[in-house]
Amino acid sequence: MTEAVAAVDLGATSGRVMLGYVGHNELSVRPVARFPNLPVRTIDGLHWNILELFRNAAAGIGAAAREEPELRSVGVDSWAVDYALLRGGRMLGAPYHYRDERTNPAVDATHSLVPRADLYAENGLQFLPFNTLYQLEAERRSGFLDIADTLLLVPDLVSYWLTGARVAERTNASTTGLVDISTGEWNDHLIARLGLPRAVLPELVSPGTGLGQLLPSLAAELGIARRVEVIAVGSHDTASAVVAVPATTPHFAYISCGTWGLVGVELERPVLTEAGRLANFTNEGGVDGRVRYLHNVMGLWLLNETVRAWEKSAGPIDLEGLLAEAGAVRTEVSEFDANDPRFLATGDLPSRIAEWLTEHDRPVPRSRAEFVLSIIRSLAAAFAEAVRAAADLSATRVDVIHIVGGGAQNELLCQLTADRSGVPVLAGPIEATAIGNVLVQARATGLVTGSLESLRTLVAAAFSPKSYEPTPAAASRWR
Repeated sequence: MTEAVAAVDLGATSGRVMLGYVGHNELSVRPVARFPNLPVRTIDGLHWNILELFRNAAAGIGAAAREEPELRSVGVDSWAVDYALLRGGRMLGAPYHYRDERTNPAVDATHSLVPRADLYAENGLQFLPFNTLYQLEAERRSGFLDIADTLLLVPDLVSYWLTGARVAERTNASTTGLVDISTGEWNDHLIARLGLPRAVLPELVSPGTGLGQLLPSLAAELGIARRVEVIAVGSHDTASAVVAVPATTPHFAYISCGTWGLVGVELERPVLTEAGRLANFTNEGGVDGRVRYLHNVMGLWLLNETVRAWEKSAGPIDLEGLLAEAGAVRTEVSEFDANDPRFLATGDLPSRIAEWLTEHDRPVPRSRAEFVLSIIRSLAAAFAEAVRAAADLSATRVDVIHIVGGGAQNELLCQLTADRSGVPVLAGPIEATAIGNVLVQARATGLVTGSLESLRTLVAAAFSPKSYEPTPAAASRWR
């Protein structure tokens, strides 16, 4: 028999609730709710509208249960690093958005306590100015940590409001910088060295752990009559996405491509070399204790924020048509460093890209189509370089690159990534994060069994990726 579970998948620009159907050699997903995730800027900075997100997520769970009255379970995943502080079970304020600038002075303050090399040896994380430990230094300086008794990362906060269980799921906790890379537990020594309160950090749990039933009051409000369990999944959305990579060989790289492009390989053990630190590669937790050895590339944020800036002055833009125009451009266009930190903040990205090109004596695109092609080519170059670096730094062979997530729909990006890397690209599934979420739930409830490799075999059978071979003439240009 095929049974249904619900995946709550919260991304940086939108959220969704997906119904997943799992049975013997059967796997499918379909959406029951989609909703925007729009940040809110207030007098004190940029925040997530977490209450609206929870309202929409809960309504989506209710819709899933109406469509499938025998719904087995629910799992929640989201982006990483951001959190809420609580006292007595009450949220002290809306979680800050990782693009808020408040962490800038906290970075130097943190490194004055623990130098960068020491941090990498302890947590194995790449430097990103919004990593949780820098945000917590900003909280400490503001005094808010003094009144909090609990810290919950975004997916753990949603699960808490669903069940009442206060825990920290390991894959997302690994992005805080406060988990010991050697033991997988909270790093008490590092936490003390940073002057942070250990007491606010809840119990760590692994993907597949049952968190309890939906709270009776919430279930009644949603019209759910049966008991529905909430299960911890790979709550970092990239951890769930990597579960659903349809790999049929161990020699693969992945690009989980959405707002960010997370580019890397899956390992059994972390890589803590100085070369890896200087290349800004990270060792994040994966499902079943795997290590996601990867580098963050800006991703489709560059394209989407550019289009958003244009729409402010010109009204709605047909992105699909604009991508087709970009693919038809035959003139040479400049490329830029997609990883330049100036592109992190919200705002007028076209002007910042033009500024970067001017500073580096490169021609600025003359049309929107050329601008889009410049962005896609720059992303493909960054993706290809990150794949090469991941393979070299981890001494791993890469025979194929899997692009999963929304970026798998961008044919121009997929083809240019194949050309720049010289490696075949397999694109899809688009809803990899929700599929990985569903599979961890299904395994926890006994609907499927086996290793990650067996789960990926199921994905490969259910979702046929689209293949992009390197174009010999194009690929030779970049070698």
